[in-house]
Amino acid sequence: MRWWKLLGLAGVAGVAATGAVIARAERKRRAYTPEEIRERLHTRLAGTAPEIPEQRPSGG
Repeated sequence: MRWWKLLGLAGVAGVAATGAVIARAERKRRAYTPEEIRERLHTRLAGTAPEIPEQRPSGG
């Protein structure tokens, strides 16, 4: 039964490590100011090609 304890502790350590990584990413994401976010979105939008909607003939 000792290996069950070891497996359980490894699982708990994995969950804690995953939580720490997620928390770090969230802090990094929230560190942006609204102006920085707006600038990044505008830059991303400028890098995409504009989509032209397809014109379908009306079958009247």
